[in-house]
Amino acid sequence: MTKFSGKKRNYPTDAPVLVTCGLPYASGPMHIGHLRTYVPADVFVRLLRKMRVDVTFVCGSDTHGTPIVTAAEKADVSPKELYEKYHQHYVDIFPKLNIQFDNYGTTDDVENHERTKQIVCVLQDEGYIYPKDLDSPFCDSCGRSLPDRYVRGECPYCHADARGDECDQGCGRYLEPGELLNPRCAICGSPTRSVTRKHYYFKLSAFEDFLKTYLTEVDGTKNARNYALGWVKEGLKDWCITRDLDWGVKYPGDEDLTLYVWVDAPIHYMSSTEQWAKKKSDPTAWEKFWKPGDGRLVHYIGQDIVYHHCIFWPAMLKGSNYNLPYAIVASGMVKIEGHNFSRSRGYVVWILDDYLDQGLHPDYLRYYMVSYTSQTKDLDFSWDAFRDKVNNELVGTFGNFIYRALHFSKKNFGQIPEGEPDAEIRKKIKQAIDSVIDGVNEYELKKVTDTILSLATLGNEYFQENKPWELVRSDKEKCAHVLFNAVYLVKALTILIDPIMPGVAEVIWKQLGSDTDIHSIPLSDAIEPPIAGTEIPKPKPVIHKLEDEVLAELNESIETRIRSAEAAEKGESIDMPTVSFEDFKKLDIRAGKILSCERVPKTDKLLKLEVDIGTETRQIVTGLAELYTPEELTGVTALFLVNLEPKKLAGVQSQGMIIAVEKADEKGKWLPVTIEGVPPGSKAA
Repeated sequence: MTKFSGKKRNYPTDAPVLVTCGLPYASGPMHIGHLRTYVPADVFVRLLRKMRVDVTFVCGSDTHGTPIVTAAEKADVSPKELYEKYHQHYVDIFPKLNIQFDNYGTTDDVENHERTKQIVCVLQDEGYIYPKDLDSPFCDSCGRSLPDRYVRGECPYCHADARGDECDQGCGRYLEPGELLNPRCAICGSPTRSVTRKHYYFKLSAFEDFLKTYLTEVDGTKNARNYALGWVKEGLKDWCITRDLDWGVKYPGDEDLTLYVWVDAPIHYMSSTEQWAKKKSDPTAWEKFWKPGDGRLVHYIGQDIVYHHCIFWPAMLKGSNYNLPYAIVASGMVKIEGHNFSRSRGYVVWILDDYLDQGLHPDYLRYYMVSYTSQTKDLDFSWDAFRDKVNNELVGTFGNFIYRALHFSKKNFGQIPEGEPDAEIRKKIKQAIDSVIDGVNEYELKKVTDTILSLATLGNEYFQENKPWELVRSDKEKCAHVLFNAVYLVKALTILIDPIMPGVAEVIWKQLGSDTDIHSIPLSDAIEPPIAGTEIPKPKPVIHKLEDEVLAELNESIETRIRSAEAAEKGESIDMPTVSFEDFKKLDIRAGKILSCERVPKTDKLLKLEVDIGTETRQIVTGLAELYTPEELTGVTALFLVNLEPKKLAGVQSQGMIIAVEKADEKGKWLPVTIEGVPPGSKAA
């Protein structure tokens, strides 16, 4: 096996690495903003494994704090019911995106409660936590104290409208309780009054000198270091770490108070590692990362939580005698169609409804997330840009070369032809490996994708210049040599693309005639030529174009959502065009009996129905899988629109639509319009 050249590596094979991601709040469904962190982190982990680094990848759902409590109150459920629902949602969806954690827990797990209290007790014993009376806001209208997001007011630094713990609309600065000017209740809008209550403070000011040194040395992205250093140089205030909440980790020794969510949330990185160690029957394995030593902690986070990870978290770890983060990698934010990401304003792309349930390949989105822009810059998502990435780069350049090389080799030789590695091809592959290592060292995955695309471009140029379609008639031996080197490039590209597009890589690897696990193949093997004589299965295109009609539907989904949000903000309803009676008469609505019903694979909402509409049996797809089991709908006679233009949903042809209505109670459950006893094919009058 060829070894790497003397390329410097931040992550040698003899130092264990733990990679974590900022925890998603388990208060709502996954959206594309989440993937700005999780996809790059997963790709980074897979690259380290290909470099034979001992790496572990953990995360978990954030289940505490006011975001969970307020969302639970809005949904009229308990915080535990809410987080269990969305925690399972994340557990189900991450694997569908080929994001694979070694452990994914929750901040409400017993391990996290215990580890949080242990760290708080150590900090208290070391003199880094002390009690202090605090004037906190109280709403007389609501009759309760108001922590964090229950309060809004004026930021004392930039004077933008801000929430109680962060200037979320302005400078982004962390705010202590009581700092807001002109505070008001975020629930009812009433002005608040101050009440005095004992709280507990972490002596953050004691770590100012330590943080100045630490932040000049910590690895990762410059935006994380520079933002944090700027705040430290302005001077740090001690940090109130308790809240008047019933939900969360109780303060040890004073259970009337709950620890602030940003105390126990990062500690879950540690407790999740403990869970991983227990699962592998090695309960002390977590210590190689978290106890002082050679272990390297790498945090992938969003730019909006730099303050917490670069200031609070290292200080807590330092004060409690644990290992410090080796690298903090902060991503830029996500925009939608040039607008700031906003669920309330409709500028959002939901991973399940808008992507996976539309039958789109998860690897295409993974590629987009790491190739669109630099790690530290804002990523602007649009379906048009997504289409261009897929059709031009993945199909037109990468997929085109892969298919041509394998198809021509199969057609003319049936196997990988005999040949010798071309010195220039070998050199380019070696340079690509070194460039990928540079990308890992720099936490710049766009450099990795640019390298792969350049190598695929080289493959297309090599293929065109050597014209194997002519050589096969005039000099078959030379043709074999050319195709051998084309397949050599295909093999290298497959190994290089695997961390980014693991599902696609699996397919190409099999088309190369290999029965080994592509994910276990090291990066260094990309330099090794293929084995001549290996039979090539019949090649098929591995990446498919995003068609214009699909793109139009995806764009319409965002536009409709934005219009709905704008109308709701104004208290208006969306103006729907009137339909003439002549147009209404064109609708062919019939009774149909559901003969069979089954789930559409790899989707959570779609069901495939076989429906007797009197004159024939139709296949119809409906999005009712979250509300009904296939057994509940089988045998039901319902109303169907049968002259709707056929379309594919998640790759399955649908020839009509079931008619359903939203029920007023039971939280808006959709009910099919059933008409039992009516013969299939009966038309609505």
